[in-house]
Amino acid sequence: MAKKKAPKKVAPKTDAKEKVELTKKDVNTLNQLVGLADSVVAAAGRVRDPKMDIPTRSLSNVRYNKTQRIIEMGKNTTGRQLFNLNQAKSYMQTMLVGSGCKRLIDEGKSTSIRGLYYLLKHTIAGTKEETFADQAESDPIIEDVEVLLNVLREELHLYAQKKGDMVGPLVLRDKGDEIDCSRMGSGGYGIPSIVEPDTIEFVKCEADFVLHVEKGTVWQRFNEDKFWKKHNCILTHGGGQPSRGVRRLLSRLNNELNLPIYCVLDNDPWGYYIYSVIKQGSINLAYESKRMAVPDAKFIGLRSIDYERCNLSPSVQIALNDSDRKRAKQIASYPWFEHKKNWQKEIQKMLDNGFKLEVEALISQGVSYVTEEYVPARLAERSWLD
Repeated sequence: MAKKKAPKKVAPKTDAKEKVELTKKDVNTLNQLVGLADSVVAAAGRVRDPKMDIPTRSLSNVRYNKTQRIIEMGKNTTGRQLFNLNQAKSYMQTMLVGSGCKRLIDEGKSTSIRGLYYLLKHTIAGTKEETFADQAESDPIIEDVEVLLNVLREELHLYAQKKGDMVGPLVLRDKGDEIDCSRMGSGGYGIPSIVEPDTIEFVKCEADFVLHVEKGTVWQRFNEDKFWKKHNCILTHGGGQPSRGVRRLLSRLNNELNLPIYCVLDNDPWGYYIYSVIKQGSINLAYESKRMAVPDAKFIGLRSIDYERCNLSPSVQIALNDSDRKRAKQIASYPWFEHKKNWQKEIQKMLDNGFKLEVEALISQGVSYVTEEYVPARLAERSWLD
């Protein structure tokens, strides 16, 4: 009997690589990244030490623009050289991040900042040295590349972990999907990392204002009590220090929909700082203030006077430590706070009290005291700090 021939193996068909459609932003960012690489080649061709000057991201290089009421980055820079033993690794890491972002844009893909860390992390050939020891090394380098090239993280095809939620009478379109934020149940709409107009489009808004609270636990109380429905507002939180996505969304709601922004934050240096970041911008990311700051944002609580005003008990006091006192004095000296009498009185009152207060302390007056009495009273009395 003749032996049957084995069927001929046919290589699986592979689709031709899809051509990536680049946006104008993509083309601009790619040109910037390629220019960065070309600068190294040009320096090598002239037998010179490749060098880059990165704008300094610190308080010493930040100025307060009184007209626009935001903080801006100054002109000071920090040099980074390839053949300087103290700077060689950070120089290499900067170029590595640039290369990784170019790859993402070329492929038409995005990843998280943690994803980029893993994409670029490897042991350097012939050594035991890692490109990045941990993400704490890669995150600042990403910010360096942003400010060096004057591009945004989103334009590098990077995003951060989603942080913060929103609920209220707002209909939006998220990458083509229409979402009614008044029908999102107990969890609300999760605010994404990228909220630019080409990703998040406002379709319909009936809200009168935005109430931003510091923590998700407090936000949950407001949502459960349907504060947003009773007072016709949008309710947001940032899970503590708000992410860029949350801050950018607040800025868009304020600038594009003309919605006032009111903040309910803890009565402590951290709460004051969060308000400062929302209102004037971040010192570390001053180059993004125009896009993210909300100069008209109001601080409606928790206030240092609320211990007496709300008849709170001593059991809710949290004693200030040396770090708290130092931070409070530092915030009081910020140019955007130092000439505001009400803020100076507020911070001094907290220092004189010797303790700080969390918004949750109001629960001692009733589970829904903050939603049914405290915030409505502050809004009605227009009792806030600016």
